Amino acid sequence: MNLQNQITLAAETSYTGVGLHSGRDVHMVLKPAPVDTGIVFVRTDLPDRVKVHAKAQNVTSTLRATTVEENGCKIFTIEHLMSAFHALRIDNCYVEMDSEEPPVADGASLTFFDLMQSAGLREQDKPRREIVIDRVFRVDDDKKNRFVMVLPYDGFRVSFTSVNPHKLIGIQYENFDVTPETYRQDIAPARTIAYEQEIEALRKMGLGLGGTIENVIVYNDDGWLNPLHFDDELVRHKILDVIGDLRLVGPIRGHVIAVASSHALNTKLAKQIAEAMGN
Repeated sequence: MNLQNQITLAAETSYTGVGLHSGRDVHMVLKPAPVDTGIVFVRTDLPDRVKVHAKAQNVTSTLRATTVEENGCKIFTIEHLMSAFHALRIDNCYVEMDSEEPPVADGASLTFFDLMQSAGLREQDKPRREIVIDRVFRVDDDKKNRFVMVLPYDGFRVSFTSVNPHKLIGIQYENFDVTPETYRQDIAPARTIAYEQEIEALRKMGLGLGGTIENVIVYNDDGWLNPLHFDDELVRHKILDVIGDLRLVGPIRGHVIAVASSHALNTKLAKQIAEAMGN
């Protein structure tokens, strides 16, 4: 397969579950799309089947998840799905959903990755529009000593340092040259994380309503409430997130370096790159 050409799915595939934050049932269908379509969410539960393009300029919120909005319609918690698209180098896909949030599935992106891989990938007859990083792009949060940057690199690499004051977690670091193989083995199984004492407050805000110990790793002051997939699962999930957030600017060729970055910083960087590249 010539990965310099655009790629879509070879066949449609579907998954039914609940949204991580909304807790609402959702049926999602991933469908092949023509060249230059990009990743487009389609709300099948709305009369006009409203479309929302997964683009950096459409990001309107980063509260505990990444939200895109277009035509008066919001789709939130898209980062895990977008991360799988990025890892598999899928350029074009329709994501049909009958709710405003994709299913949480495994709380990571392994379910989505395997779903797409099982459907198969089809090469299309037009070159892909890869975002080749030719200079340094960087976004800082000086108040919290956080940053995320991307610099030129022949491939796609992510180096991430997470900083958590909790004694159980502390500082974690991972560094991956992201290929479909390394992604599936080392990144895709890493689930989202929650501190037990924060869960009630989040639910009062209408967040985390679909979270369970099957799809979220939970910790308290005594330890982990469920088994980990990796000793450093937190930082691996942070890498999963930044891959998904940056996919909003398009498929990137570059080296991402981040320290304690967040959805807010990740999507600001995506917007900065998009503006500079005229995307």
